Amino acid sequence: MLAVPSLDKTLGMEVYATKTIGVGGLIRESAEDFVVEEVLVDGSKAQVQAATASRVLGSTPSKQRFLLCVLVKRNWDTFMAIKNIAKQLGVDQSRISFAGIKDAKAVTAQHITIENASTEDIEKVKVKDIEVHPVGYFHEMLSLYYLLGNNFTITIKAIENSKTTVEKQIAQAMQELEVVGGIPNFFGHQRFGTTRPITHLVGKALAVGDFEEAAMLFLAKSSVDEHPSSRQAREELKETKDFKWALENFPAQLRFERLMLRHLAEKPEDFIGAFKRLPLKLQALFVQAHQSFLFNRFLSSRIKNDLPLNKAEVGDYVVAVERSGLPLTTIAKMVTEENSAQVNEQVGARRLRVALPIVGVKQRLSGGVMGELEREVLGQENVALENLRFNALSRVSGKGGLRTVVTPIRDFKLPNVSESANGRSCQAQISFMLLRGSYATVLLREIMKPSDLINAGF
Repeated sequence: MLAVPSLDKTLGMEVYATKTIGVGGLIRESAEDFVVEEVLVDGSKAQVQAATASRVLGSTPSKQRFLLCVLVKRNWDTFMAIKNIAKQLGVDQSRISFAGIKDAKAVTAQHITIENASTEDIEKVKVKDIEVHPVGYFHEMLSLYYLLGNNFTITIKAIENSKTTVEKQIAQAMQELEVVGGIPNFFGHQRFGTTRPITHLVGKALAVGDFEEAAMLFLAKSSVDEHPSSRQAREELKETKDFKWALENFPAQLRFERLMLRHLAEKPEDFIGAFKRLPLKLQALFVQAHQSFLFNRFLSSRIKNDLPLNKAEVGDYVVAVERSGLPLTTIAKMVTEENSAQVNEQVGARRLRVALPIVGVKQRLSGGVMGELEREVLGQENVALENLRFNALSRVSGKGGLRTVVTPIRDFKLPNVSESANGRSCQAQISFMLLRGSYATVLLREIMKPSDLINAGF
């Protein structure tokens, strides 16, 4: 079995689905090496070159409440980009909505809607490495409901192999993934943070109601891969628990930490109150990251125990698949001895997909062998479902649900593999489309199998 980096293991990704040796290399040497272009459910594509369709989602040229635009950004976090656009327009950022969060260290194109804005207003937006192009007017604000997925064009550089070897290894890895119906549907590295992967640890502490532990993890658990000034400030706080000192000394870029510290400097025992200072989406992200970690461990356990990804076992959940390819995770059933043959016929026809639980107060574990593996993982993680308190923070829910074990790869191409002048290394450009909720880095880890994720650009 191929060695998996320790960072992957800490995020629950303990195995590979492919046995092919990875090509290695680096991603994100520059933002242009990682291009993301959003695709909506009607097939409309947001393009980096700003070519836009005339009737995205049935938009119209006549003025309505929501102006639909294409946002192109380079090296911008989605939330920060929206904040800066709102500031330029002089409006509250709640008036700007989007379908999906895009990678920060990348060049990305996506759709947004801006409430009560005109095409003339958009001319006011002058932010470095951000472009906003009006498309038309839409009848409601944009949401995840309208997102089909994303097209990726990614360049892997510094591959220490010949062009022929690289082409062969990538083809073999893709062939293995095709057999199982796509990539294992792990939650990717961005879900947890790569340089300081603590989001799921904070979520676990919140889920069991240990708010002090959660706060100290978020504020004071340092990482060797973060900026030295941040690391030093966290380590000092861990030693002293002096929140007033920390408020004065934490770097300005740690803005969410400083929101909590401002509260704790006045009320050092009120950890719940400190978390309530954070945006609701961030509060929810902690809980969701812990759920994602447990899902990753369930999926790793399934692969390690040779349970199939493209065939349903008795006790497995299966979910329906829309014509678009998106899974309908609310339409699910459990496989029994009686319906197993019929279910697997539909799985083979890709009308159903095998799914695993996202742990929550309203989601039961699988049955059969998979259920036993899930309970084993929960025992190893000291998670007792009856003790979870997902609603301890206002409006932060953890209902749970289902997620498919694989997600399809569409339109995969390897248009260009080129060797360096000295012939000692090469670079490969790949392009593909993934459905919403899936991560390009999960496919990249199968192709590259990097030994050091941070240095490889993950």
